[in-house]
Parts: sequence; C-alpha cells; structure tokens
Amino acid sequence: MTATVSARLLSLLGTFDTSHRRQTLSGIARRSGLPISTAHRLLAELETWGAVRRVESGEYVIGRRIWRLGLLAAGEVDLSRVAEPFLHDLHAATRAVVHLAVREGTEVLYLDRVSGHASVPIVSTTGSRLPLHSTGVGKVLLAHAPSEVQEEVLAHGLTRVTAYTVTEPGRLRAQLHRIRRDGYAQTFEEMTLGACSVAVPVEVDGHVVAALGIVVPDLRNVRVRLVAALQVAARGIGRSLGPGFHPPEAGVG
Repeated sequence: MTATVSARLLSLLGTFDTSHRRQTLSGIARRSGLPISTAHRLLAELETWGAVRRVESGEYVIGRRIWRLGLLAAGEVDLSRVAEPFLHDLHAATRAVVHLAVREGTEVLYLDRVSGHASVPIVSTTGSRLPLHSTGVGKVLLAHAPSEVQEEVLAHGLTRVTAYTVTEPGRLRAQLHRIRRDGYAQTFEEMTLGACSVAVPVEVDGHVVAALGIVVPDLRNVRVRLVAALQVAARGIGRSLGPGFHPPEAGVG
C-alpha cells in the first residue's frame, strides 16, 4: 500500500533524533526510505512551514515551529509557566538578562529569556541550543548530567567559541566538581566576548530539572548577590513545581 503524504512527511521528521540533529538530504532520504527527489520536495514543504530549517552547510535541522509545538507537552509548559514570574522578579531586581534552560542531549536548550537593559551581547534566544561547556546554565546542567553525557562532552564536545572558552577536559572536570560542591556555575566571556554569567540548578525532589542563569557584563562585586537571588528564585520554582512534577525529557535524558 502506498504511503500517504502525511506518512511520508512524518517519516522525514522521524529521522531526526539525538544522534541525528543535523542531516544531509541523502541521509534523510536513506533513513526515511524515500527517494531523494521525493525527500527534497517534501523537505521544501516542511521548511516553508517551519518544521525544518536548512543551515549554511546545506544540512537540515529541526525548525523552531516544531520546538514551539513541543512546548505544549505538559512538562515543558508547566516548567515555563511556573518559572515565568520568578524570571520577571529576577529581572526586576537585577535589570540583567535572565535565562531558564534545560539539557537536551549534549546541548543546552533555552526555554525562556527575559532581556535586560544592560549593554551585554547575547546570542541565546528562546528555543535556541548552545554548547553545555561554554554557558553558565549549560555548566550547571552538565555538572548534574549522567556520567555518560559528561564523558561524551569531555571527549568530543569542547569546541572553542572564544579565546576564554574552557576546552581542557581536566580543567572542565574540576569546574564541574566545584559546581556540584558550591551550588552554582560561572563563566567569563566563554560564549560571547563582553558577557559573563552565573547560574544555579532548579531541583525537584533532589533531581535537577532545569538551570536558572543571569548574564551581565562583569561579575566582580555582584556575584554573591546574584547567586543569592538566583538560589531564592530556583527554590521558589522547585517548590511551585511540586513533588508530582515530571521533568521534560530534554532535561533528564
């Protein structure tokens, strides 16, 4: 029986997973079992709708519209909705950029962002993914990730983003230990020049389900105050989520 158009579209989307985040046309066609010409035509339709996006290399990645639909899943919606007033309170108190993020595989996925007025360069947007090792929220999530995730990042994921990015596995291991010990992470221009960050974990029943972070031009003289504010907000989010909260897959897998 001939597959319907909808079945073929779903088969194309189904080729994307944690091991295949970026795919070539030929790879998608092969994994979906469709001819290259058919895959190319259907991918063009998905790209127009926003389900996939073609990057500079010519590869395809999942588009923002699919991510927005994913936020309708109960865990993500509850987390973002519960955290929103705390993010705005943090922003009001600090006038800085505030982030809420979860882990997705070996990347950090930004669920929400409240922009500040400070003159600080920011590359993250709601729905964007960035390296775990070069962001404050990412380091928090990596520090509390399963050992196999940490080893994968340490072995293959320490790309240099700026001259200050930590790319030495031994040095990053030591940082992850300090993050677990001290309860917060900090970065100094590791993702973007002119931007420093501090972040803390959001916990429910002893499990880290997200990270909460602040980005500022300089952490000197403000780190202690920002950590305290973040920890108060993180505890509030965790209590509001409650013991029945099931964290989104992106944050635990």
